[in-house]
Amino acid sequence: MRLKYLALAAAFPATLAFAQPAARTAPQTPAPPAETAAVPKPAALVADGIPPVPAELARATRPYMEYRTAGFAGWHPRDRSMLIATRFANTSQLHRVAMPMGARTQISFEEEPVSGSWSPAGDVLVARRDTGGNEFYQLYRLDDGRFHLLTDGRSRNNLSAWSQDGRLIAYSSTRRNGTDSDLYVMDPRDPSTDRRVAEVEGGGWAILDFSPDNARAIVVEYISVTKSNLHLLDLATGAMTPVGDHDRDVAFGGALFARDGTLWVTSDEGSEFQRLGRLDVASGRFTPVVADLEWDVDSFDIAPDGSFVAFVANEAGMSRLRLLDPATGRTRLVEGLPAGLIGGLEIAPWGDIGLTFTSARSAADAYSVDPRTLAVTRWTQSETGGLDPDVNVEPELVEVRSFDGERVSGFLYRPDAARFPGPRPLIVSIHGGPEAQARPGFLGRNNYLLNELGVALFLPNVRGSTGYGKRFVGLDNGPAQRENSVRDIGAFLDRLAADPALDRNRIAVTGGSYGGYMCYASAILYGERLKAANCIVAISNFVTFLENTQSYRRDLRRVEYGDECTEREALLRISPLTRVNELDIPLMVVTGANDPRVPASEADQIVQAVRSQGRTAWHLLGQNEGHGFARKENADYQFWTSLMFWQQHLLGEGAR
Repeated sequence: MRLKYLALAAAFPATLAFAQPAARTAPQTPAPPAETAAVPKPAALVADGIPPVPAELARATRPYMEYRTAGFAGWHPRDRSMLIATRFANTSQLHRVAMPMGARTQISFEEEPVSGSWSPAGDVLVARRDTGGNEFYQLYRLDDGRFHLLTDGRSRNNLSAWSQDGRLIAYSSTRRNGTDSDLYVMDPRDPSTDRRVAEVEGGGWAILDFSPDNARAIVVEYISVTKSNLHLLDLATGAMTPVGDHDRDVAFGGALFARDGTLWVTSDEGSEFQRLGRLDVASGRFTPVVADLEWDVDSFDIAPDGSFVAFVANEAGMSRLRLLDPATGRTRLVEGLPAGLIGGLEIAPWGDIGLTFTSARSAADAYSVDPRTLAVTRWTQSETGGLDPDVNVEPELVEVRSFDGERVSGFLYRPDAARFPGPRPLIVSIHGGPEAQARPGFLGRNNYLLNELGVALFLPNVRGSTGYGKRFVGLDNGPAQRENSVRDIGAFLDRLAADPALDRNRIAVTGGSYGGYMCYASAILYGERLKAANCIVAISNFVTFLENTQSYRRDLRRVEYGDECTEREALLRISPLTRVNELDIPLMVVTGANDPRVPASEADQIVQAVRSQGRTAWHLLGQNEGHGFARKENADYQFWTSLMFWQQHLLGEGAR
C-alpha cells in the first residue's frame, strides 16, 4: 500500500502566513428589500460589494447543492473493507465501507477536511489535516476517533509513502527552516522513532517508495513539469546517489519498487508522453514496457505478488484502465468502466484494484476491478440531491488553430436545445495549474447553469496544459510566452462566436488560480467580446505573487512564470494589475484569507484598483478558507453569489 506520485506540480502548494490584507474601500453592499428574505451568510465570509442572497434563489438551486462524492482512499488489508473520503456535514471526512454498496461508517469527525491511509498491515491509520486551508499539513495517528499528533504542529508536512511491510512512513517537512522539504522516516506507532534521513535544498522533494527490505528509498526532486531527478537514498547513512543523467530534461511521473526489487517508473524519456517501464537503478537506463500509447500514463500500481501492473492512461482527456502482464508484455483493457476519469488507483493484497471514478453523469464514487475477470464492482453510490444524473449532458470536443497555427482544444457542454431554443449564453471556464488539464468530469453545482438556465459551458485547454505532450506544456513558459496562452482564448472566442447555437453577445469568463490570471488577462485583452469576469484565487501581479508566495515553492513557480528579480519588468508588463485601466467589464473576485499559494493581497490590490476607477468589483473573502473553498456552507454561498453575478451581468433580461 504505497502512495502514488501524481502531478507533484500541483502537490506543492505554498504555506504562507502573510500580512493583513490591505485596507479595502468601503463596502458597497446594498440592503435587500424589506419583503425579501435573505440567506444567512456564513460567519466567516466577507461579502464586499455583493447583494444579499435571496432565500428563493437558495431554494431553487438546493438540489444542485446537495450532491456528494466518495473518493477511494485505500484498502484495509485485514477485513477487506474500503477507506473512502466523503462529506456528510460541512467537510470531507474518512469513512469505512465494509462491502460493495454497504453503509458508509464515519471514522474521522473534524472541522477541517481529513485525508489518510491505512498501513499495509492494517493496524495503523495515518491522517493528514491542515487549519483553515492554510496547507500547513500535520500528520496524525487516528485511533478511535482521536487524533494523535505525529509531526511538529508548525511546519508543512506531506505523507508520501508507506514501506511495503507497513512498519514505516516517509514524509517531507519544512521543519528545519520553513523553506526546504527535508525527508523523514517514522514508525507511526512510536513517534519517538521520527528521524530526518536527508537534508535537501528546495521544495520539490519526496520519498516515492521504500525498497522491499527498507534499506533504501527512491527519492524525487521535482524541478518542473518537464524535469525531475531521481535519487537512491540509503536510509541508514543518508547517502543520496543520483539515478540517471541529471543534466537531461527528463520528467518522472511515478516510481515504485516491485517485490523483487525491480523499479517501475513512468517517464517521458525518449517520448513526448509519460510511458510505463522499468528503470535500472545502477545505469539509469529506462526501458519502456508500454510504448505504443500516444498518451500519458497518469498512474500505476504493482500487484503485491508481481503478477500484473495496473495503469491508467489519459486518452484525449478520458481515463482508460489497463492491466499489464510483466512476463509477456500483454495488456488487457478494462471495458466495464464508461468514459470518464479515474483516480486513486491501489491494488489490494488479494489483488482487487480500487479506484475512484467520475464522469459527466456520475459524481465521484469508489469502485473495484477483479484482475482475473476484469469485472467492475461499484462500492458507493453518492447522492445527487435527488436529481437524475443521466440528464446531465456529455461534452463535445472542440479543436481550433490558434493565432500561430498551434492546435488547441477544449470541452463544450451545450444545454438541451429542445428546452432552451435559440442562441445560448456561454461561460468560458479556464483551469488552473497551469500544469493541469480540463477534463470532462462531474460538474456538480454548475449543472444548474446548464440544466436550469440554459447556459453553455466551455472548458479550454490552452497551451501549457498537460496531457498533450511535453512540447505543448512548455509553450507558455516565461513572460515572453505567457500571453500566448491568453491569445488561445481569442481563437476559441472566434470559433464559439461563430456557432449559431451560442449567443456571441452573451459570453463571460471565469477561472481559478492560474486560471484566475487567465480570467483577468482575458477580460483585459478581449473585454469588448465579454460581458463579465469571475476570477477566483487569482494572480493579479506576477511580481507581488512571487514575492509573497511561500518560500519553499518560489523556485518551483519561477521555472514556470519567470524570476521576479531578473525579469521584473517583463513580469510587470504582462500582469493584469499593470493594465487594470483596460479592465472595464464587471468583475467578481473570490479569495481565501489563508491562501498559501496565491495570497489574498493579490485580490485586495486588484479590487481596490478597479473600484478606484469607478468600476464594478464584487469581492467574496473566506476568512477560514485557503486556495479554494473547502467548506460546503462557503462553497454554496460562493455559488449563489456567482449566480447572482451572472444573472445581473451576463444573462440579463434574456435569461430563462
